[in-house]
Amino acid sequence: MANAECVLVVDDDRSIREMLAEYLSSEGYRVVLAEDGVAMRAEIERAAPDLVLLDLKLPNEDGLSLARFLRERYDVGIIMVTGAGGVVDRIVGLEVGADDYLAKPFDPRELLARIKSVMRRLHAPPAAAGDAGSRRSVKFGSCRLDLGSHQLFGRDGEEIAITSMEFDLLQVFAENAGKALSRDRILTLTKNREWDPYDRSIDIRVARLRRKVEADPENPQVIRTVRGVGYMFVSGA
Repeated sequence: MANAECVLVVDDDRSIREMLAEYLSSEGYRVVLAEDGVAMRAEIERAAPDLVLLDLKLPNEDGLSLARFLRERYDVGIIMVTGAGGVVDRIVGLEVGADDYLAKPFDPRELLARIKSVMRRLHAPPAAAGDAGSRRSVKFGSCRLDLGSHQLFGRDGEEIAITSMEFDLLQVFAENAGKALSRDRILTLTKNREWDPYDRSIDIRVARLRRKVEADPENPQVIRTVRGVGYMFVSGA
């Protein structure tokens, strides 16, 4: 399993850690376990995983602060695990850059599907050199999205960090400039049907993108809200 994708499970419940280690290992993943933030940091210093499955309620340092720490320093997938009714927690988790969330109790098969989805986005190969997509870039306000390298650059040319899901959204907007897209249509185009179009997941991710590409995120001109429909990317705004 030397070349297997690595999942770091961070949970203070030993029974959950052991259950996930057994299940994910049987699905071909290399699994590393940590009971809290201190152990998580130690494991990451030894070797960065591909994805971190991060429980929200941890002793000493909660999952939200750890998610923020990970997103600022490492290019890893993050799936937050929250309580059954933790809507606010899920919202904050997405705002700090988690790729996805899952509520306890969960079916391991649903977790596996979400892990596979995040892994696919993380490891999506860039377009080949001869492909039109590798030469394409799209302006989002003063920013530029490189569709080949999956990178977003600011006015000064510096790269702006985006998650794999944020790239997916930007790509969908780029390919549908000038079209009003409903949340349901966005789900279809990003191939992320596991999202719920009636919760705030998409709205939160759009809000995060606006803070990165809009001159005034409170008065968005690039990714506009179309009342009663959803969102629209305005090219050249």
